[in-house]
Amino acid sequence: MNDSFGDFNATQTATAGATKDASGEGIISLLVKQILESPEGNFKMFDVTYALVCAVGIVRNIETSSTKITYSLEDHSGRIDAHYWLEEGDAINAPDVMINNYVKIYGSVRSQAGQRVLMVFKLLNVLDPNEVCTHMLEAMHSRYKAEEYHVKGDSTSTNAAGMSSNVTSSQGNAMVAGLDSKQLAVFQAIKSKQSEEGIHRSELKSKFSHISASEMNNILDFMISEGHIYSSIDADHFICTL
Repeated sequence: MNDSFGDFNATQTATAGATKDASGEGIISLLVKQILESPEGNFKMFDVTYALVCAVGIVRNIETSSTKITYSLEDHSGRIDAHYWLEEGDAINAPDVMINNYVKIYGSVRSQAGQRVLMVFKLLNVLDPNEVCTHMLEAMHSRYKAEEYHVKGDSTSTNAAGMSSNVTSSQGNAMVAGLDSKQLAVFQAIKSKQSEEGIHRSELKSKFSHISASEMNNILDFMISEGHIYSSIDADHFICTL
């Protein structure tokens, strides 16, 4: 694993997009206390299960071994360990993190010796202190929107709750870095679609007639696997995670 949205470790496999499937998909912003008090397995809020959670906190301790780096992440609600697994010779590519600095972590929730831990999928240094406050507001918004959709029973709108975590522009730029020109153009087209259901695959193909159907499908599959976009009401509608 490197410092970009690359392949998961075997214990960290997940996809992007919020549904009620038992395996869990989507990303939700949370406080550490919410993660610590969650049941074992993928995080669930009301009737929606999520594969990835997003937490912001101060790194209080860093421990490095031959197989992983463990970050002790603390916010005002609690402290949790986050494991960044290393592949052979991968230590030099580990995130550049300093103790007592704020970071934002995307990861999956797992249980270790009866305690909740995070398996790190993506770690970003927080460069703007406003992002800390923004994350707290996003965590509150996620919770209340999840309840709202649960009460309404509106299964077609669960993605609005699941993706209420909007990544700030500075992090967004970091997350899409590395996309080639075609991938970035498709990404921007998806991002510009202002609707809860997102943009349909056929609309993207009509917008980019110079991109073949097979290449478009490969671009979409790649951006889903990298966490840049997720499927919404079905497998052919897409929304950006940024």
